[in-house]
Amino acid sequence: MLVALVDTLKQLRYQIAHLEDDTLATEYPELNQFIKTIFLDVPQVKTDLKFLYLFLYVYGRKSEATYSRFRNEIERFYLWSWCIQHKSIFDLRRDDIEAYVEFVMEPLGSWSSDSVQWRYKDKEGQRIFNKNWRPFMVKKSAISQQTISSMFTALNVFYKFAILEEKTFANYVPVVKKNSPFLIVQSQINQPDTLSDIQWEYVFGVTKDVCATEPDFERNLFTLACLKGLYLRISELSERPQWSPVMSHFWQDNDGFWFLRVMGKGNKLRDVTLSDDFTHYLKRYRLYRGLPSLPTADEPFPIIHKIRGQGGMEVRQIRRLVKQSFDLAEHSLRKDGFIDDAEQLSCATAHWLRHTGATHDAQTRPLKHLSEDLGHAKLATTDQIYIQTNVKDRAKSGINRKI
Repeated sequence: MLVALVDTLKQLRYQIAHLEDDTLATEYPELNQFIKTIFLDVPQVKTDLKFLYLFLYVYGRKSEATYSRFRNEIERFYLWSWCIQHKSIFDLRRDDIEAYVEFVMEPLGSWSSDSVQWRYKDKEGQRIFNKNWRPFMVKKSAISQQTISSMFTALNVFYKFAILEEKTFANYVPVVKKNSPFLIVQSQINQPDTLSDIQWEYVFGVTKDVCATEPDFERNLFTLACLKGLYLRISELSERPQWSPVMSHFWQDNDGFWFLRVMGKGNKLRDVTLSDDFTHYLKRYRLYRGLPSLPTADEPFPIIHKIRGQGGMEVRQIRRLVKQSFDLAEHSLRKDGFIDDAEQLSCATAHWLRHTGATHDAQTRPLKHLSEDLGHAKLATTDQIYIQTNVKDRAKSGINRKI
């Protein structure tokens, strides 16, 4: 039976301590038994596992999302190495990595689940394993290029770290990736998922209309303004262990320009510029909350507040606000006969708002300014995702070609 090697980020330090003290059986009895079984074929199993925990501790501390992504990718790589190849993770060679990639493309049925399953739960002082958990999810369609690319990225980062820690001196992942028949080099036109003008008009307009009868929808309206008007990710508006977005993060420079300081990916701080239009909705939202029209330097109030309870809102709660507005807009679109727009909106996510704002503003703003407000580390990222001018020019120049 396969057993999950890693618990939650919160539990990781306890797993590290139990493994070092040889007391894993006291809290993780099934995992301890699984390791004993693997030891018969792979004597280095504990050394391998200790390194996995170290890797996740180092790379997972920045955010839980990063931790989960690396945990899922590397954990199943470990399980395959031990259970299929019967080798230590550091004894694998190029042909082993190639075999693993093929396995990921078509994992064994016994390694897959048709639903997301929890890993461990507390029971009488122990963390009990869920026997329905599996390292893979059943795929109804072919594995996406993004999934394949994420797998290679995780493996590459893992082996680079192993080299730095002098656990191995070889990283075969780049050469396997370069020659992989499953990874397609992207050269086609990729446009981000965005709302059409009419979809955005309905989403924002309907939410604004509801505010007249349900004032608490001012919170929905302001959230939409932040995500589209400031190109924010939901995580940048949400309460996190290392960052709490508060009103004092809005600030004004000596020339009267307003900015919002946010913590983005990789715990990087950036200052996003505010437009006059956004400032109007900031004032409107603050007046609804009974605050002065503009923030001051020492305001501790959360940017997106809870109506019940203290503190700011978490990702899932903010996502629910956006979904409320999307659902209302979808209903109105259908009612007015815009069936296709309604169908597409039913598939939209909150992240579409960031793409919508950036795609719209890319037509008028300098690329560097847009890139810095988006929080992209490289100008090329902004250019690749949002700048479609050269593509349209190429299409125009080619439309009159003769056969």
